[in-house]
Amino acid sequence: MIPDWRSERQRMVDRQLRKRGIRDERVLEAMLAIPREEFVPTEMRVCSYADEPVHIGCGQTISQPYMIALMAELLELTGKETVLEIGGGSGYHAAVLGALAARVISIELIPALARQAEQNLHRAGRAANVTVICGDGSQGWPECAPYDGISVAAAAPEVPAPLMAQLNDPGRLVIPVGAYYDQELRVISKAGGEISERVATLCRFVPLRGNRGWRS
Repeated sequence: MIPDWRSERQRMVDRQLRKRGIRDERVLEAMLAIPREEFVPTEMRVCSYADEPVHIGCGQTISQPYMIALMAELLELTGKETVLEIGGGSGYHAAVLGALAARVISIELIPALARQAEQNLHRAGRAANVTVICGDGSQGWPECAPYDGISVAAAAPEVPAPLMAQLNDPGRLVIPVGAYYDQELRVISKAGGEISERVATLCRFVPLRGNRGWRS
């Protein structure tokens, strides 16, 4: 029996997002509209709307719905921005950001996942303003900089300097930073040449790989 995915999405929005304090209606609408099941391997689709990360292969996961909504909300997007996403995975987070911004550049280190993300985005009808690139996300993507928002879905030992250099003024960077297994989700804002930083919540992400991430 095929689940009623629309009902599953509605329950996710009502129980996992609204009840936990997600208030940005544009974020809630995006999470309700985008078929998360299209970004999860067939054998894992029954878990698509579970309140937890879901394995997508290659040792990676698609983040818990609440965490994706929170990170999107923290960027405070209006629809006019160019956004850089690091750690594209299966493409779901990029699809959400694409519904909230004018353009999204999504970088994924693992070639198989980058191909999968492209396929998923096209199948879900969310590829028009999302570009998937296979590369080292810890270095950012200077070709399209500066970015009004940068979202990093993998944990870094420290904030990568290239990402700060590629952040627009004004602009916001949302990134998990800390130890290998436990981190803080930080919001770094650049405005008028000044940098401010705050911790949104504690979190646990897969490690950021690459030149400016974890080496092993």
